[in-house]
Amino acid sequence: MSDASAAGNADQIAYWNAGAGETWASLQERLDRQLAPLGQKAEAALAPKPGERILDIGCGAGQTSLELAEAVGSEGVVLGVDISQPLIDVARRRSASVPGLSFQLADAETESFPTGAFDGAFSRFGVMFFANPVAAFRNIARALKPGGRLAFVCWRTPQENLFMSLPLAAASAVLPPSPSPPPPPAAQGPFAFADPALLWDILGKAGFTDISVTAHDQKIGSGDLDTTLDVALKVGPLGAMLREYPDRREAVIAAVREALQPHVTEDGVRLDSASWIVTARRA
Repeated sequence: MSDASAAGNADQIAYWNAGAGETWASLQERLDRQLAPLGQKAEAALAPKPGERILDIGCGAGQTSLELAEAVGSEGVVLGVDISQPLIDVARRRSASVPGLSFQLADAETESFPTGAFDGAFSRFGVMFFANPVAAFRNIARALKPGGRLAFVCWRTPQENLFMSLPLAAASAVLPPSPSPPPPPAAQGPFAFADPALLWDILGKAGFTDISVTAHDQKIGSGDLDTTLDVALKVGPLGAMLREYPDRREAVIAAVREALQPHVTEDGVRLDSASWIVTARRA
């Protein structure tokens, strides 16, 4: 791994083992409710079978690993890996009695998985943070059997994902302009794979074939208005903005609440999400 790649991964590891990992761990139930429908769409694309061995990349607090373990049954194996110790700790507590399911603190870009050990690899929003994505997916491919399946879900553009962009836009209207320029489209982060052509290029170079990238649009939510507001204020860049401008907190809360109000339904706040469902096979 290059020095730049190592530095990039080190930054992500530090980030997800400090405030971000602890925040996501504390909000596990709310975030799982929000993201579960999208993860299940990718799980259906993977189509895990009883007795199979599945690698869950960026497993977080373990919800997807638990679902995959149910699909492969007691004769199957699921290994969930993540770089965040706080999230791995939650995952292990939730799965102590599930046969064939285990978790490992590991960086999927560099971890020496057993060669050809898995029938399938899966991820729910856990593959967009690699410093060297070609190397990472090549490492994942090596862990798969020849013809092994890959399926994951990742975000499209911020503008298409109203559940993220709406609260941020509302808050930005009452905060000073950010001095930092926006990151380039392919930068490490949630929207690194917004361009489908980039996905095709990365997966092809990493040794995958039969690549499919399908748009999926669905309204999602974490709960009622108060719950959604609380999540929006704690997850992502909005939380950092509030820490930088604590004197604007009440104004931000009022602005975000007002922006969310029109999207309240009988099932709570529901906002647009836009993702890619990606499938491929190891060559």
